[in-house]
This record gives sequence, C-alpha cells and structure tokens, in this order.
Amino acid sequence: MSTAHLDLSLVLACYNEELVIEESVAQIVEVLDKTRYSYEIIFVDDCSKDGTRELIDRTIELYPDKKMLRIFHERNKGRGGTVADGIRAAQGDVAGFIDIDLEVHARYVPSCVIAVENGADVVVGRRIYKLNLRSLDRYIMSAGYVRLVRFLLGVDLNDTEAGYKFFKRDKILPILDEIEDQHWFWDTEVMVRSYYRGYQIVEIPCLFLRRFDKPSTVSPVSDTIDYFARLWRFRRTVRDELAS
Repeated sequence: MSTAHLDLSLVLACYNEELVIEESVAQIVEVLDKTRYSYEIIFVDDCSKDGTRELIDRTIELYPDKKMLRIFHERNKGRGGTVADGIRAAQGDVAGFIDIDLEVHARYVPSCVIAVENGADVVVGRRIYKLNLRSLDRYIMSAGYVRLVRFLLGVDLNDTEAGYKFFKRDKILPILDEIEDQHWFWDTEVMVRSYYRGYQIVEIPCLFLRRFDKPSTVSPVSDTIDYFARLWRFRRTVRDELAS
C-alpha cells in the first residue's frame, strides 16, 4: 500500500490487551476492508506487563498486505499520551482512536470518517448504553460526569470521555501540544479545548456493550474523586485562557 496518501489512521492504544487484541484486530480489518478508504493501523503499547507486545508483532506478521505500525513506550505515559503519540505518527487525513476491547464496535468507524470528510473537525462516538444491571454503575458514572462537565466548563458536549474519537489530523495537532494531562483526563481536555477553539464537533450515537471477560480498570470511588479534582483545576485553566 502506498504511503503517499492515506485516508485514515486508526490508533489502538494498548495496555495489557492480550485477551482481546487478536479478535479485535480481525474485526477492525474486516470492517475497514469493506470501505473505500486507504488506511493504517498504529499500535501504541504503554508498557504492558502481559504478552501484548508479542501479540502486536504477531498480528502485524499476520497482515503483511496491511499498513500496520507499532510504537512501544519505554516508560508508561498514560492513556492520553499513548493516543497522542499515535496521532502524531499518523499519516492519514483523518486520525482517530477506538478502545481496542471494542465495547463500541468498529462498525461505526466509517460513519465517523464520513463525518470528518463532510466538514467536522472532531467526531465522537457517543455511547448509548444497553440496559443491563451489570453496567448500571458505568452508566451512572458517565451520566454524572457529563453533567459536571457541562456545568463546570460550560460546554454543550454529551460524552467527552468516549474512547472513540476521530479528528481532522491537521486541526487536532495544535491541540495535542496544549493538553496538560496525559492520562484519562486527556479526553476531557481534547474535547473542551476543541470546543472553545470553535471546532465543529459531531457526536454519532454508538451502542456500548460492556465486556465482562476483561477486568475493568475503573475504580468508582477513587476515580470519581480524582476526576472531580481534575475538573475543578481545569475549570480555572479554562477561565484563565478565555480571559487572556
């Protein structure tokens, strides 16, 4: 595949993903191969402690006809820094990332790319939760966080934390250099900074199906406290930047 021009760069941030990586990549490739887009897949591993790196190398060998790259961090950067490194290395006109566990399926990727082609600067796969008592905690946390973001930061956004975002690459690169938090709060920063820069943001509803075969990294109490503290600090940052 020629590297002169690519329509899409899809970043897959990885941390201890050996349980899902092979199946997920197979589904992603199946979806993308049914589109007209030229694409690359960029694996960025953030110091996994399991066999993720070996599986990334094996996956790349399994698809010799696909453009696949890998970036292996020498030290842990956090989810945001991992995604940002992938976007900076991307060559596609559209650069995006999805969570590799595919709790939001890859089938929504083409719709996100089309939205960017139609003029959007940022496209978010807004999570729509299927009613499930085992997922109720995640839904409540997500809904509560949305209300806090809207109230404290004054933005008309419905799912800043979705791990399903696509960007017009040349427009998002300056934003990446402004973001301070390189962990999970990165998502809030990239969305709020894009909003206040006047970027066109489109939200596409996507069905979210929580996986229970993969351990969750979410800690309801400690994560809620941490996010609120970060939101409060970022609120002051936003105010200062808007006033300057």
